[in-house]
Amino acid sequence: MKTGGAPPPASAPGIRAAEALGKKLKKIGLHSAADLLLHLPLRYEDETRLTTVADALTGAPAQLELTVLSSEIQFRPRRQLLVRAADESGEISLRFFSFYPSQQAMLVEGAKIRVFGEARDGFSGPEMVHPRWRKIAADAPLPRALTPVYPTTAGVSQSSLQKLIGTALQEAELPDTLPDAWRQRLKLPGFARSLRFLHAPPPEADGDALEARRHPAWRRIKFDEILAQQLSLRRAWLARRQQGAPPLAASGDLAARLVASLPFGLTGAQARAIAEISGDLAQPYPMQRLLQGDVGAGKTIVAALAACQAIDAGWQAAFMAPTEILAEQHYLKLSAWLEPLGVRVAWLTGGLKSKKKREQRAAVAADAQLIVGTHALIQEGVDFARLGLIIVDEQHRFGVAQRLALRQKGDNPHQLMMSATPIPRTLAMSYYADLDVTVLDELPPGRTPIKTRLVAERRRADVVGFVKRQIDEGRQAYWVCPLIEESEALQLQTAEETFARLAADLPGLRIGLAHGRLKSADKQAVMAAFAAAELDLLVATTVIEVGVDVPNASLMVIEHAERFGLAQLHQLRGRVGRGRYASSCVLIYAGPLGPVARQRLKIIFEESDGFEIARQDLRLRGPGEFVGARQSGVPLLRYADLEADADLVEQARSVAEAMLTEHPAQAAAHLSRWLGWREELLKS
Repeated sequence: MKTGGAPPPASAPGIRAAEALGKKLKKIGLHSAADLLLHLPLRYEDETRLTTVADALTGAPAQLELTVLSSEIQFRPRRQLLVRAADESGEISLRFFSFYPSQQAMLVEGAKIRVFGEARDGFSGPEMVHPRWRKIAADAPLPRALTPVYPTTAGVSQSSLQKLIGTALQEAELPDTLPDAWRQRLKLPGFARSLRFLHAPPPEADGDALEARRHPAWRRIKFDEILAQQLSLRRAWLARRQQGAPPLAASGDLAARLVASLPFGLTGAQARAIAEISGDLAQPYPMQRLLQGDVGAGKTIVAALAACQAIDAGWQAAFMAPTEILAEQHYLKLSAWLEPLGVRVAWLTGGLKSKKKREQRAAVAADAQLIVGTHALIQEGVDFARLGLIIVDEQHRFGVAQRLALRQKGDNPHQLMMSATPIPRTLAMSYYADLDVTVLDELPPGRTPIKTRLVAERRRADVVGFVKRQIDEGRQAYWVCPLIEESEALQLQTAEETFARLAADLPGLRIGLAHGRLKSADKQAVMAAFAAAELDLLVATTVIEVGVDVPNASLMVIEHAERFGLAQLHQLRGRVGRGRYASSCVLIYAGPLGPVARQRLKIIFEESDGFEIARQDLRLRGPGEFVGARQSGVPLLRYADLEADADLVEQARSVAEAMLTEHPAQAAAHLSRWLGWREELLKS
């Protein structure tokens, strides 16, 4: 008997076919039998009953049992296989525009077939175009369950998936991983029963409840999916508690001196946030806290006071922002607050000249106490003397690798992440459950209400006149455009074109231009001139979306507002209303508007609360897109809907905590079933 070598030639095609099918299945996330079991149908087709030809013209899919009368290839108006077939009630034509010779050979006169499709009136009577069909023996039994239709990909047929999933169901044991006491308390059906039901529901099942995923079986599956996510996130949270970190216990002297020097008082929300963060920093395990608040809620002073605690305890704090404009805004503000108190502040970005960069790197490695910068902070060659706290602004703009790289610059430093994009409560409970979340839900006094106006593009001249009147009264204005250069496809006004046009329409005004392709020094010079009131009007792209604070600017004009997302519109609007003057945001839109764009503009026009805007944005976009930039391995939900199933999220949080302490083996089995190879502790 031979061993080794190539397999017999006859087996090679079968092996290659199996490998090819395996690759295609992986495209839709099916790596194992467990994945097949949880690959649930999109919808169902009823092949448990037969309809006659005479009754088929209802506009609904129907199954017919027919005898083939004739079969021929026609070439007009295009090549097609035309099959004439009949039952006792009448005849019907079956048209196939894509077919193989083997199919034609099976559809011969006298063949008994079952077809499933939608019948319509054709030129020569009832017809079906490309129905699903199969040859049957006489008196073949009908299926006992509805036929599932699964999500698939090119090269994987429904019949292949149905067979694979059917085999997996037959071979699976499907033990229940949810403790029985919890299952009864939550009034949920068993897992095995629910799963088998959804793969093969009986014909009398409530079709509407199945399609809308409201059936009790769906509720059990959605609960289990959310529970797996909560278990994974909770395990990540607990794992971080096992890691050591420098406890940053401080006298509070530096923070007290900073508060005493401020020209404003702290809000109640800021005081609560500072107390929570201070308590975390004093612990011997790393803080991982998300500080979120609406535009203008005062996150920067909270971050500065956290940095004070680290510095007071003898450690360094790093403050990283995603853009040079935003990083410089923070540097200028933090320097103005802290340098008079004796804090040594360093500034590090990619745009610095070589000599200055070397000087700043040397300071970071020696005596700098607060280091502010962009992703330049994580570059090779930047070594921190004693990094104890990392503050990341607009954290969603950084990928996992970037945030991890900064953390590795120290010995497990504490992390404070900030976001000016409010996160809806259900989203925070679901996708951010591995973090401690602090919410600034109170705006500082003195923020003036912003009046939002919607203006059609044809009335652009009126907006230009409004800008002129505002500037004549001593105010400043922003004019934001979505693109830098001309795009024939989108036909949008661009920043460069708009700058030239406004310069012609508003002679005598001092107009600046800022966009992402300007050299860093040029961009900073323009922003500094606008902040110093040396410019009346700033034409810009979304580089000014966050961080820019010019109290004298009272007008924001956004061109082609229908092209912006809700979060961007809200952020841009928040650039005004920062002084004592009445402020306006004018949204210029070009019609015709699509339904989603119309909804977005309606929401931003009617709402000023960032959390309500975020909730409605979540409803429009879905959680995958809303939190996609987090890139942290948090498992996205396939079946549960955060808006509709918010109660399940609350319940799953409680169950996850109890399972990890009281039923660890079942928790591990549940995670293995739902996440398998995908489960990873969240390190970002």
